[in-house]
Amino acid sequence: MHNQSKAPIYDALIQFDQMRIVPFDVPGHKRGKGNPALVDFLGSACLSVDVNSMKPLDNLCHPVSVIKEAEEIAAEAFRANHAFFMVGGTTSSVQAMILSVVGRGDKIILPRNVHRSVINALILCGATPVYINPQTNETLGISLGMSLSDVQKAIHEHQDAKAVFVNNPTYYGICSNLKDITDLAHLNNMKVLVDEAHGTHFYFGENMPTAAMDAGADFASVSMHKSGGSLTQSSILLCGKNVNADYVRQVINLTQTTSASYLLMSSLDISRRNLALSGKEIFRQVTDLTRYAREEINLIGDYYAYAKELINGDSIFDFDETKLSVNTLSLGLAGIEVYDLLRDEYDIQIEFGDLGNILAYVSVGDSHKNIERLIGALSEVKRIYKREKNTLMTHEYISPLVSMPPQQAFYSKKESVPLKKAVGHICCEFVMAYPPGIPILAPGETVTKEIIDYIAYAKEKDCSLTGPEDMDVNHLNIWKGDY
Repeated sequence: MHNQSKAPIYDALIQFDQMRIVPFDVPGHKRGKGNPALVDFLGSACLSVDVNSMKPLDNLCHPVSVIKEAEEIAAEAFRANHAFFMVGGTTSSVQAMILSVVGRGDKIILPRNVHRSVINALILCGATPVYINPQTNETLGISLGMSLSDVQKAIHEHQDAKAVFVNNPTYYGICSNLKDITDLAHLNNMKVLVDEAHGTHFYFGENMPTAAMDAGADFASVSMHKSGGSLTQSSILLCGKNVNADYVRQVINLTQTTSASYLLMSSLDISRRNLALSGKEIFRQVTDLTRYAREEINLIGDYYAYAKELINGDSIFDFDETKLSVNTLSLGLAGIEVYDLLRDEYDIQIEFGDLGNILAYVSVGDSHKNIERLIGALSEVKRIYKREKNTLMTHEYISPLVSMPPQQAFYSKKESVPLKKAVGHICCEFVMAYPPGIPILAPGETVTKEIIDYIAYAKEKDCSLTGPEDMDVNHLNIWKGDY
C-alpha cells in the first residue's frame, strides 16, 4: 500500500528549487530570468520549476525514481495495475491505448460518437473501425451509450476484431453497461479500451457510475484536468492486469515529447493526492450543486435538465449526475445560441452548446453564488429570447456511411470541391463541431445530403466547425484514388 498523502514529483521539485542550482541547460528562460514579462504573467514560483529532465527529477520517457513512484501511487489510487502520466492531453492517452492494441488491417469495435482522437489513431495505425451506431433520444436529439445487444451483434459478425472501445461517460453524462460489455469482450478474447475523459470522479466519488478499472477494462484514458483539477493538457493512462505496461510505454514514447513539462506532471501528482484524500467530500459537494441547479433550471420551464430519470438499463445504463446537461429545444433556441448568449450577454462561459443542448461543467471550484448566477441568466434568456421552435434541427448525430478505412482515405489522392458537390463522394478529412469534437464526417465516409444540410445549419447557428483543410468549411476534400 502506498501513502496517498505523498506527492513525489512535487516534493522533488520543491527540494530542487531550494538547491539554487545554476542552470546551463534548457529551458532557455533560465528559471524566468531571461523572460521578465513571462514571470510577471505567470509568477516566479511557476517559472522556477519549469525545468528539464535530470537525475534528481527523473525522466518521463524512462522513469526510475520520483516519476516512477508517482505513477505507482496513482495506479493504486485509480485501482489500476499501472498508470502513465501523460502530458499531451487525453488525446495522447486515447491514441496510445489504441496504438498498443491494433495495427494495420486490424478491426476495432467502437461507437461512432467517439472523439476525433480515436479516428486520428486509426489513421496513424491503419486499423479498420467497426462502428456501432448509437441509439438516439428523439426528444433530446442526442446519441446514447452502447447497447449490449449491439455490441454482441458486432462481436458475432466480427470475431476477428482485436478490441472494443467504449465512452464512459459520453459528453452528456450517459454511461453504457461497461461491466457486461467488458465481460463479453473478454469472453471473445478482445481487449476493452475506455475513454474516461469525463470520468475521473468515478474513481473517487460515492454512488458514481462504474469506473473502467472496476469493470475489469484493459485500458482507460482519464482527463485529470477536467473533473480532477490538474492543469490543462495533463492526463493519465490506466492499464489493467492483462496489459504489458512495458510495451505500452514504448508505444507512448513513439509520439510523446521527450521534454515533458514538470508543471503538468506535478499538477497530476498534487491533484491525485487531493482526490485520494478528499475526493468523496469534493464530489459530494459537486453532486449537490448540480442536483440543485438541475431542479431550479427545470422550474424555469422550457429547459430540460436531464439526469437519472433517463436510465433504461441498456443504452442509458447509468447517468453521471455531476453533468449539468440541459436541452434547449422547447425554448426555440439551439444550444449553441444559448451558449453564445450566456457568454456575450451574461459573462458566463459554459463548456459547450450543440444544436439542441448545453453543458455546464460543475466542479469543486464552483460555488452556490455562481450556480445562482447561471440559473438567473438562463431565466433571463428564456424571458427575453424565447421563440417558436419549428425551425430547429433536432439531431446531433447522423449515422455514417463508411466506404473505406480512415487511413486509406486520409492519405489518398484528393480533390477540393464545394460542399454541395461533395454529395455522393468519399470524404478524406474531418468535419466536426468543437467542442465536443465528435466528427460529423470522418475520412473514409460517404458525404450525404443530410450531412451537408447539417453542416449548413451548424454554420448558420455559428457552431465552431473545425477539421477541414478549408478553415471556412466551404469546400471538402474528396477521394480521387489511392496514391
